[in-house]
Amino acid sequence: MILFFDIDGTIWDYKNYIPDSTKEAISLAQRNGHKCFINTGRARAFVYNKELLSLGFDGIVSSCGCMIEYNDEVIFNRLVSRDESIRTIETMRKYHFKPILEGPTYLYMNRSDFEGDMYGEKVMKEMGDKLLGIDENWGNWEMNKLSAICPVETRDKCFEELSDLYDFMLHTETILEMVPKGINKGTGILEICKLLGEDPQNTVAFGDSINDKEMLVTAGTAVAMGRASDETKALADIVTTYLEDDGIWNAMKQLKLI
Repeated sequence: MILFFDIDGTIWDYKNYIPDSTKEAISLAQRNGHKCFINTGRARAFVYNKELLSLGFDGIVSSCGCMIEYNDEVIFNRLVSRDESIRTIETMRKYHFKPILEGPTYLYMNRSDFEGDMYGEKVMKEMGDKLLGIDENWGNWEMNKLSAICPVETRDKCFEELSDLYDFMLHTETILEMVPKGINKGTGILEICKLLGEDPQNTVAFGDSINDKEMLVTAGTAVAMGRASDETKALADIVTTYLEDDGIWNAMKQLKLI
């Protein structure tokens, strides 16, 4: 079996706490012959935590499927072109969006846009010198996808202008992700299955939020965490306990993976 794990709200909580039971479950699953992959909306630049990576994953699907690694080798990396990037940022600014550009090595944002914003402050604190300004690097961004704060009043007009380039995922009325069209966590699963010669039915996905939808639908078995949204739970074959209440461990025991 191939197992795919979202990070935020699945492997760890907002304070980056990983339960010991989760660590042991992933290790035991690998000892039982299962491959374990991260499958995250985070860009690869934002997947660097030493404790997380020390769990020894077989590979990483990042940026909602835009970048894929296996055994420390990059096998897929879909970047937004320079012309498309410039068009994107100019359009978003016209409609007063506040973007974060997410890539393999760096994130790009204007710090002033996110002062006082909980997620923005977390990014600024954790990224260090891997966080660059948008204007200072104009047109030279290396970008897989974007996230943004957007005004409700102008949101749909911006979506319409950029609908040929991106699929849009709204987490709230004003917080969204933008991923190149046709790429998602589900296509990431299919690429890994193709690489390893595995039937997608022999996969299990663990997630908690709307950007896990395609991953949960594509996988042979879908597991929603205890705090998952109702929409996410509706897609799941199993709803497990809360992350901190051994959610990963309990689900893997129920599925006889460990």
